[in-house]
Amino acid sequence: MSSAAGEAYVNTRVSIMATRLLAPGQLESLARLDLAELAEQLALGDLLDGQRDGRLDRRAQGDTRAKSRAVEQALIATLLAELRILVRPMRPVERALVRAWGRKYALFNLKALLRGRLYDLDQSDIENHLYDLPPELGLGEPSLLRAETVLELLRALEGSPYALIARQAREIYEQRHEPSALEAAIDQLYYERLARQVLQFHDEDLRPLQVLVGALLDRVGLLWLLRSRFVFGLSPSETFFRLVPSFRVMQRERLIALVDLESRERVLEALPEPFAALLADSRDLVDIQRRLAAHFIDETRRVLRLSRSGVARTLAYLMLRELDLMRLFALIQGRLLGLPEDLIGQAAELAEPDEREPLRHMEAAP
Repeated sequence: MSSAAGEAYVNTRVSIMATRLLAPGQLESLARLDLAELAEQLALGDLLDGQRDGRLDRRAQGDTRAKSRAVEQALIATLLAELRILVRPMRPVERALVRAWGRKYALFNLKALLRGRLYDLDQSDIENHLYDLPPELGLGEPSLLRAETVLELLRALEGSPYALIARQAREIYEQRHEPSALEAAIDQLYYERLARQVLQFHDEDLRPLQVLVGALLDRVGLLWLLRSRFVFGLSPSETFFRLVPSFRVMQRERLIALVDLESRERVLEALPEPFAALLADSRDLVDIQRRLAAHFIDETRRVLRLSRSGVARTLAYLMLRELDLMRLFALIQGRLLGLPEDLIGQAAELAEPDEREPLRHMEAAP
């Protein structure tokens, strides 16, 4: 397939798939459904059997965790199946970028494996927290499960597409032996790799990709800065070295200036537009997270709607689709757990596509 034909195909496929995104008000309508109705609406009945009049029977209640994992896996499989369809006609550099974004799920698996070794978890518990991924995105998890230590596990990855992340994570762990620093390094390296992939483009795709991935890095960078400095109490230097500069607002020089400020309020006062107005009267970190997510969604929708770049529109669609699926999972999880309506609504609203955990925003009860 020629480059022009491939671009046309990708844009057509994205336009068709975009009809699957939640329409305005659709999430609110779904939130009013009970579990049985949700299962029917989302074609998940086989995974959520056992409900009676919108509730799970006693036998099913004992299997809540398994049902939750099955639903989560099904939703992620839907997302990654769409990713695989969209990258088929792409040029190698385009395919590499989209797959680099999708490899976050392999890194979720990597963190699950590392926690298993760090805390000496049972093998079955570790396996229960691994996603079933397509070969081109996976880590080769079966062989990694045989690794007996964190360092052995990371060394085993050094001959894989995750070699750079594994090597740098190993060096950090050898220096500090801190699980939190290890996981933060994995997150940081993921976003650094995504940013480098964008800079491989030197044509009409570059600008829309910088807009899209820059909006992602702005949101992630500001949230990480606020959490690292004022929740975890890290020093300015420690915080800065965990951040990934953006192409847009949160560039390197701005991050250097912001990490030195001594309160969340001072950071918010020092922000440039559009974040100064967006966050001017924010009440707390949850409110900041909500507003940044809404801004990111607006930016992503704009790229999907207005850009002519097939690869940028593909990434924009996948980011929005992932968010939709996370919100649907939050609704299902809330119904499985029998949580209050306001808590379910809050979880669905706060579901974000690039937090440090995957779709498990609410842990299922035994």
